[in-house]
Amino acid sequence: MSELVVYSLVYLFGTFISALAQVLLKKSAMKTYDSPIKEYLNPLVVTGYAIFFAATLCTLLAYKVVPLSMGPVLEATSYVYVTIFGVAIFHERVSKRKFLALALIIGGIVIYSFGV
Repeated sequence: MSELVVYSLVYLFGTFISALAQVLLKKSAMKTYDSPIKEYLNPLVVTGYAIFFAATLCTLLAYKVVPLSMGPVLEATSYVYVTIFGVAIFHERVSKRKFLALALIIGGIVIYSFGV
């Protein structure tokens, strides 16, 4: 496996865990708390931000090899992850407009991958 593929997978992993962190923060935001301290220092929030930190480290590591022009394309996969988590966990609906937007994002990723 080439070095670019390995580091691209590290980047994608970072993007994926970043989407997981967003789910944790949304779950925390859906609850009510007795005080602002409990709102911001509960396990979901702390874990979410720790995961964001790990995702940032993955991105920094990946940029050792991944070209800067490829980063936004890999980062765009987060829209797909967040939509899947929204449907699976929060039972959100995907409108035709959102589905079309996701199809355009995936199409852009595929077109870019043919050029690399």
